[in-house]
Amino acid sequence: MKIILLVAALWLPLSAYAAKNILVFGDSLAAGYGIAVAESWVSLLQQELARTHPEYRVINASISGETTQGGRQRIAKVLQQHRPAVVIVELGANDGLRGFSVADIETNLGGIIENIQQGRAKVLLVGMKLPPNYGEPYVMQFGKMYPKLAEKYRIRLLPFLLEGVAAEQFQADNLHPASDAQPLLMRNVLKELRPLLRR
Repeated sequence: MKIILLVAALWLPLSAYAAKNILVFGDSLAAGYGIAVAESWVSLLQQELARTHPEYRVINASISGETTQGGRQRIAKVLQQHRPAVVIVELGANDGLRGFSVADIETNLGGIIENIQQGRAKVLLVGMKLPPNYGEPYVMQFGKMYPKLAEKYRIRLLPFLLEGVAAEQFQADNLHPASDAQPLLMRNVLKELRPLLRR
């Protein structure tokens, strides 16, 4: 009987084993730059889901300094490794701060989303905004990119990860939220993630 069960288990699709993985695919804002990993919004999200949706497991594949080009180059391997049910894509901030072409950023994000959708995973796209010193035309073009992608690929969008974070809740670099802002970031993400967790 045990042998029959083992053989039957081996015939299950791979998605059956890891269908409840939530992959966070981002940059330093998701990697917990400058704070203890346990205090990051990704870790807090895992703690919250352990309480409310214990069937899900959060896997953080974020890298500080990551760009959309870098993300596009490694997404296929990460998807193959973790086979997630949901992917939270939090990329683009580093591209914007470096003044990269918005068209190129959009193309890279589109490529990442297409890879995820080909694997039949759901996508939550996390948007960002740039400071005004980058010039109004560029800032506006960058800001419109995320809703445009969400509409094109029919995916869920969190318009701005840092919504509600006060100036004093940033680290000394004025770019990365401090530990006391992480619960707010987690709630921002969770609000848009919840609908994707419904059966």
